[in-house]
Amino acid sequence: MADWPYNTARWQRLRTAKLNAEPFCEGCAAMGNPHVIANTVDHRTPIRDGGPAFPGLDGLASYCPSCHGAKTARGSEAGAVKSSKPRRGCDADGNPLDPAHPWREKSLRAGSIRPTPVPKNQLVSESNRNG
Repeated sequence: MADWPYNTARWQRLRTAKLNAEPFCEGCAAMGNPHVIANTVDHRTPIRDGGPAFPGLDGLASYCPSCHGAKTARGSEAGAVKSSKPRRGCDADGNPLDPAHPWREKSLRAGSIRPTPVPKNQLVSESNRNG
């Protein structure tokens, strides 16, 4: 964290303001655990992707270390070590947290998937069985 802009007083003030405004982890809240304290502030749009170094509070996210690591490992800021695995975990409704999770391609709503028809049992007569 020693690199610009994180080593500036301006970033420290912005980080403190964000954690004061949103002290709980956004990632954990999405999983249905809204009371995990955040201690990391992250750019919603990474600086290397054209995001501002000092955005408004809405351009920042509050995370716990675990959620920040999961987000960073799948974003453009991960570089060559970027993970292609979907993020584990689900929200309070049981939907995957990762918007690119393969499960999201399937729709499990009632009526959208038809059950496989089960063949009806047929009675076999003795003559057919021996024949």
